[in-house]
Amino acid sequence: MKLFFTFLMLSAFAANAADTKDMNTANNPLTPMLGLNFQDYYSSSLFGSDKTSNTFLTRGTLPQKIGGLPQITRLTIPYQNVPRVGDEGVNGFGDINIFDIFLMKPKNGVEFGIGPYFVFPTATEDETGAGKWQAGASAVAIKPGDWGMMGALLTYQHSFAGPSERPTQNLATLQPFLIYNLPKSFYVRSSAIMNFNWQNGHYYIPIGAGAGKVWKLKSGTIMNLFVEPQWTIAHEGDGQPNFQTFMGLNLQFPLGH
Repeated sequence: MKLFFTFLMLSAFAANAADTKDMNTANNPLTPMLGLNFQDYYSSSLFGSDKTSNTFLTRGTLPQKIGGLPQITRLTIPYQNVPRVGDEGVNGFGDINIFDIFLMKPKNGVEFGIGPYFVFPTATEDETGAGKWQAGASAVAIKPGDWGMMGALLTYQHSFAGPSERPTQNLATLQPFLIYNLPKSFYVRSSAIMNFNWQNGHYYIPIGAGAGKVWKLKSGTIMNLFVEPQWTIAHEGDGQPNFQTFMGLNLQFPLGH
């Protein structure tokens, strides 16, 4: 952890102020740059439980073209601490997910993308994964401007194989996001993810309010550091986050570096 913050501080001193374009680039999931993200959700309060949970996400993004069609592939590897009755909780890797967004031609200043979504049963503990092979779709729409950007990311997944004793998966998420740029490369943000389990009727709808800062290194790498507290305003089912903190460091590397 000390090495991480040392790297961050040294990088910040070596960085230039980011302009509006760089700030939008840093926050746009459709930006065609190599990406490496380290993100964390810490749920300090859960409905129906006196325990906590934590999910650390390592995410990589890769822009590419197949058949002349531009697309962005994003791979997410979760590492989780989840509650378990009778002890301090379970630690382990979760199910890896990947989506491949095909980029559409912008229309009226709105950027679009749509593509397949897959979840693989890679969890190292029963509690940290669903144990099912899953497939579905993802779609994103973004409206950028000098002031910032707004948009939404939608995913849907359904299980099609796996142990019969594990529950069927039938899930959707909706992530509306709003970014408002401020002077000196700061910005405010809201990007909480709504989760809906169509199989058992459980869901939770959070709202977020946070802030971040963007730096651009001399190499062209863009750094984006943020923190966003999130409060759940509606839910059904125990174990859902009541209050969580979303924080992360996103790195974007120019192609060719």
